[in-house]
Amino acid sequence: MKRWWPVLLCLWLVACSDKKPDLSGEKPVKTADFLAVFPPLVGSFSAADSNLARLGDTTTIGYRALQQFFPDSALTDMVGKDNRQKIHAVGKIEKDNETYLLLKFTNRKKISQLAVFVLDKKHKFLAAKKLLDADRSDGYLHSVTINREPTFFIGREKKGKEENTTLYSRAGWVYNDAGLFMVVVNDSNEGLNKAAPVVNPLDTLPRKNKFSGDYVRDKRNFISVRDNSKPNTYLFFVHFEKDGGCNGELKGEMTMKSNNSARYTAKGDPCVIDFNFEGNEITIKETGTCGNRRGMKCLFDDSFTRKKELRKKK
Repeated sequence: MKRWWPVLLCLWLVACSDKKPDLSGEKPVKTADFLAVFPPLVGSFSAADSNLARLGDTTTIGYRALQQFFPDSALTDMVGKDNRQKIHAVGKIEKDNETYLLLKFTNRKKISQLAVFVLDKKHKFLAAKKLLDADRSDGYLHSVTINREPTFFIGREKKGKEENTTLYSRAGWVYNDAGLFMVVVNDSNEGLNKAAPVVNPLDTLPRKNKFSGDYVRDKRNFISVRDNSKPNTYLFFVHFEKDGGCNGELKGEMTMKSNNSARYTAKGDPCVIDFNFEGNEITIKETGTCGNRRGMKCLFDDSFTRKKELRKKK
């Protein structure tokens, strides 16, 4: 019998090593155990709202486990007040400076959504973005495609009223050095009158500093400038639509170069835009190559007038 003890011990050790970690969140979760649940994504990845329910690993991750790695504000944006959703790992993309984790959330009505969470080198939370939501009633098929960079292409399409026509819109999002997801590709064959309203991602941010505010021509041509936590910098979001269907959009961080001029530039990005403030006007001029943020036949080269803010009555 004694000669079998080493064999039994080895079998016991193997069994213990194969034991899955507790991801319920009732106990502290090791970072290595948490990341190991996410299978690496090799090459491109695609998903649609029609097959979203079938995505994800079978292992369930508890909401409390996510709270050990992501702030409540980021999780609330995904699930609202319903923190009893089923959460499954879909995959991960590991880069030199960031790790991207794809998670699927399914509520009690069995409606799923896909989101990406970004971690830094030390696996600290940086940002999050919703990519896909199966709870759609607008008649479109929604999809997301992710390449190696990664760029997150979020699109929608449906049959047009005319025979053999398809209406589509597609926006490519990337995570930038300013700690934000920004649009780098914007493509659509839907007419201006049929286009969805432009969503200003900076609308609710504070605008107390000198140049903060909205500089507007109309609802589809404007620049929003907002306060930033970094000194001598501003956050901005610009959207324009010119004749001929040439559109452009960019969200990022500008750095002041003088009393009334600033510049947008980011590491590894050929796009450079200069901003000049004069009176109630802002002028933008593309001085780098920003072709992946706009159409081929137009530039970030225009002026906008500052919108007067309504004062609240005391």
